[in-house]
Amino acid sequence: MKRSLLSLVALLAATPAFAHLNPEEHGSFMAGLSHPVFGLDHILAMIAVGLWAAFLGGRAIWALPAAFVGAMILGFFGAVGGLPLPFVEPMILVSVFAVGLAVAFALRLPVAAAATLVGLFGVFHGHAHGGELGSAGALSFGIGFALSTALLHALGVGAALSAGRAMNGTHVIKGLGWATALGGLWVAVGG
Repeated sequence: MKRSLLSLVALLAATPAFAHLNPEEHGSFMAGLSHPVFGLDHILAMIAVGLWAAFLGGRAIWALPAAFVGAMILGFFGAVGGLPLPFVEPMILVSVFAVGLAVAFALRLPVAAAATLVGLFGVFHGHAHGGELGSAGALSFGIGFALSTALLHALGVGAALSAGRAMNGTHVIKGLGWATALGGLWVAVGG
């Protein structure tokens, strides 16, 4: 558990908020793979989805990440295709705060409701990155972006499952939820 938590802290500490790649460098699989780890807002939201999925347990462990990634892909290609979506950046920040609070308060929604909520947030995350990309190399970038997102979800699931095996694991998971929500608030106020 300590190793998972230390890895999570190191990842978050090394990542500047809103530090996106230059759009001219987009379009490759590697750019897509690396892109989600360049924004603290995205890292926090994606890991929080994994934390919440593991906390809910059962089929939520795969349903929440799958809903987020699937909806994110739709939002991504919607943006590449020129479909407008209002309030993209504010909704990304809301997603960090909301999912962080869901974990912090140990919110037990039915799996379908939780998956719908994270899926809604996924649309906005995908749209933000599709809007930055344009159409050049969208498929290879999108594949890398989806894979990296899924790996961040898996990191959240793994951290929660490791914490759950430890003494007072639920408190650790809730603490990570609070840290996520506060991190989202910090990003929102321009930290």
